[in-house]
Amino acid sequence: MKIDSSVAAIVTGGASGLGLGSVQALRAAGVKVAIFDRNPETGEKMAELTGSIFCEADVMSDASLDAAFAKASAAHGPARILIACAGGGNAHTTIRKDKESGEIKVFPTADFIRVLTLNAAGTFATITRFARDIAELELIDGERGAIVCTASAAAQDGQQGQAAYSAGKAAIAGMTLPIARDLSRWGIRINTILPGIFDTPAMAGATQAMRDSLGATVLYPKRLGYAAEYASLALELVRNTYFNAESIRLDGGIRMGVR
Repeated sequence: MKIDSSVAAIVTGGASGLGLGSVQALRAAGVKVAIFDRNPETGEKMAELTGSIFCEADVMSDASLDAAFAKASAAHGPARILIACAGGGNAHTTIRKDKESGEIKVFPTADFIRVLTLNAAGTFATITRFARDIAELELIDGERGAIVCTASAAAQDGQQGQAAYSAGKAAIAGMTLPIARDLSRWGIRINTILPGIFDTPAMAGATQAMRDSLGATVLYPKRLGYAAEYASLALELVRNTYFNAESIRLDGGIRMGVR
């Protein structure tokens, strides 16, 4: 898939972190970009700074996604590129002992479902709408579109307290191949990146000592990843038409410890 001013892209979670890095890389290549994000204040600001448009979108709401896709299409035409970065997690062990009462408490099922829904179902709902909108467009260089999803190294070696997050991210990696098979007849490719520990807003509260400690666990280079490095791989997965149905770690060789 060519990456230039003739095509449009959608980036979910595009107002910060890996999503924003992807927006910046796409805009640098001239691509028309729609930032999908839940936060209007941040989203509008980043859209203005990058020369994109902002579409308020909650990936867990079909109505919200439908409205966002309609706005993006009205502004730029159907997007040929989707980079799905929206997601998140929490940190609860499967069971725990209450420090005050001594009672054994369980991971709240509703919290597990919310994280699983945000990551797996939210990503899938975005993919379905993207694919629907381009399924009957003319082919460009033999294809209609390309999708890049965001899982996590935690999908393969999740740490203590990451059961829900790991399950959600593993689901994204797990559905990549069957979706690629579903969409192959329509000329649409899909690949997934499994990032390790990246320097994103999620790390904003970490001290420099904490960052250094985390970086030391990376095989090489011993530092946190940069959003630009994620974006570089995302754009290559879009650009290279022989990449399809792959789930690729981008983590400096890290293998997560127990905690």
